[in-house]
Amino acid sequence: MGLMGACVAKEYGGLGLDYLSLAVAVEELSRGCASTGMIVSIHNFLYANLVNEKGTPEQKEIFLKDFTKGCIGCFALSEPGAGTDVAGIKLHAKLDGDCWTLNGKKSWVTSAIEGAATVTFATFDPELKHKGLVCFLVPMDSEGLFRGKKEPIMSVSVCLRAATACTVTMEDVRIPQAYMVGNQGDGFKIAMGQLDQARIGIAAHAVGIAQSALDTAIDYAKKREAFGRPLTRLASVKDRLTDMCILVETARMATYRAAVDVSTKNSAMAKYIAGRNAAAVADHCVQILGGRGLSTHYPAERHYRDARGTQIYGGVTDIQKRLVGHFLLKEHDAL
Repeated sequence: MGLMGACVAKEYGGLGLDYLSLAVAVEELSRGCASTGMIVSIHNFLYANLVNEKGTPEQKEIFLKDFTKGCIGCFALSEPGAGTDVAGIKLHAKLDGDCWTLNGKKSWVTSAIEGAATVTFATFDPELKHKGLVCFLVPMDSEGLFRGKKEPIMSVSVCLRAATACTVTMEDVRIPQAYMVGNQGDGFKIAMGQLDQARIGIAAHAVGIAQSALDTAIDYAKKREAFGRPLTRLASVKDRLTDMCILVETARMATYRAAVDVSTKNSAMAKYIAGRNAAAVADHCVQILGGRGLSTHYPAERHYRDARGTQIYGGVTDIQKRLVGHFLLKEHDAL
């Protein structure tokens, strides 16, 4: 369908769509399979969009054209000792002639096992902290790059287990200067800008999971009878379904707003709302199904696990709340 290059320019094989269109696609894919939605979201918002918007013509030829046709791109930011604290990145980049040498380890790199290239952030001077970061495009078949074992993630779909993540270790990996995105010291700004996009994708991902949980609950409540009538006729169940509907629609509107008016505040708010709401909706779903909600023969428990992850990856909800507060006060000159 071309969704692996949804927002990529048509000249490089993309569809040339906007972020809202991509968000809707991620939502619907996640409604059917959270793993597939997650793969498409991260590939687009964190990899393809970055290369499309910030890459040089040479970089786009190498790292974009094939990635709209089936090759998967990754985003390597987190490390064993650096996640939310991006300035704490330790993967070291040393300039050697017209090449950079990379040494260090990245954690939780989604699709790294299947991926063909990754956006990687490193430091050329740890003393400079966030000002010393640099961004590279790194082929996954580079000499000295090693993939770790697949992480057994809780929230992956129980049947397909499609979305993988693993550590990526780099030992004297040599990358041409031409593969650097932007300039030295631009890494932090690039990472933060891309995370603003990523949170839109994760919010859409959460909305899709929540909608699927609501679908599951309604379908079950219509068929299951108790006290001589369908569960939908019981006030307590009807109240839960109503709450679920409100939570889903609230998250959807916040996500769509963030997609058409991209800012750190809006994307953080969308992710915060959508992640928390998805978890609440999934919890209601399990409760409505009762004992069957705990059974792996029914999708409710899968929705419950999948929803929980949306409050973690792409920035934990605690940080999203702080970001919203910071930019709210900044808007009102109240910092």
